[in-house]
Amino acid sequence: MPAGHVLELWRWPVKSMAGERLERLRLEGHGVAGDRAHAVLREHKDRIVPLTAREAPRLLAWHACYPPTANGRLPEAQLIAPDARRFDWDDPGLAAALADDLGRPIRLRRDLDGIQDLPNSVLVTFEATRAALAAELGAEIDLRRFRPNLHLAFDAPAWAEAAWEGRKLRFGGGLELELLHPCVRCAIPTRDPDTQAKWAELLRHLAARHRTQFGINARVLAPASLIAGAPAELA
Repeated sequence: MPAGHVLELWRWPVKSMAGERLERLRLEGHGVAGDRAHAVLREHKDRIVPLTAREAPRLLAWHACYPPTANGRLPEAQLIAPDARRFDWDDPGLAAALADDLGRPIRLRRDLDGIQDLPNSVLVTFEATRAALAAELGAEIDLRRFRPNLHLAFDAPAWAEAAWEGRKLRFGGGLELELLHPCVRCAIPTRDPDTQAKWAELLRHLAARHRTQFGINARVLAPASLIAGAPAELA
């Protein structure tokens, strides 16, 4: 069976904002604890929906993280604005600062179950596929474009994960994931994580060569904590 280990672990406290690379994650039934537990909202056709980097690429210039906590409870996110100002999520000035920077009215929402496009899921990517995509395009691929939770090194060919629907990933520490389906990408990966410059060729290439897919969605079957470097195997 293909096997490998965890290269990187990522959590994105605020939907569409820059996130945090960690040495340990807690994975629960709804996904990574604290992942996309906050969102900036907008009005759309008389509905209030999350505002994402598709509509507001400037969101990617804001960084979000969680402060350390001793009691195990998930604190509210802390944000760093592009001009280096710092805000707590409950700061009364945050909404106005975001609205001013984004150039539109917004609202804020917090939901510890996660505000995900695909509920109760995590995103898994593979280094062989990232490296192959970089070779195909002749340019380095920053993993942050794809906003994964788990990035793995595996002894399997690039793009092999697209055929792994219904199989399981098992990790040292007791964590088990069910692989659901390849992740079909939107326009967000075309935005540079640091400059927000658009690279339209990335999405065109994925559409032409790889069914617009990169990474695979998964669901947590056996919750556990996971550390970077942990062994992993496909079952």
